[in-house]
Amino acid sequence: MEAGPSAATPKHPALLRHNELRLQSAQSRIADAITTFAGSMTFVYVHIAWFSLWILIGVERYPFGLLTMIVSLEAIFLSTFVMISQNRADARRQVLADAQWQTVQTEEHQNEQIIQLSNQILELTTAIHKMTNELHELKDAAPGS
Repeated sequence: MEAGPSAATPKHPALLRHNELRLQSAQSRIADAITTFAGSMTFVYVHIAWFSLWILIGVERYPFGLLTMIVSLEAIFLSTFVMISQNRADARRQVLADAQWQTVQTEEHQNEQIIQLSNQILELTTAIHKMTNELHELKDAAPGS
């Protein structure tokens, strides 16, 4: 469950686009709100108060069958929201991995271009050096030098 600093607005452009797409879905917004609340201390305090009142007011007698059933159902739903949160985190990691892969591919292409340009410069430099040596040899071999 992403609460606190990790749930802050992303800064990476790929995550910003991913976040915007998630916000377009009502289901995603609801799931995000529930997982944020369920992963908070407020959730814990509400349950402490609820269980305490249930028992102190005497809504039902021990062994609290209805309360047990309600808590069991809540646990089923919360485990689903944990899985939703994990899927969300996996999707974010995949978006970042895809963006990084694209960056690596772009850099690899640029590196190949740089290597080609470097090879061309080396060939030109070698040709100029060869021509310069030939000119010096011609100059040295010319009569009257």
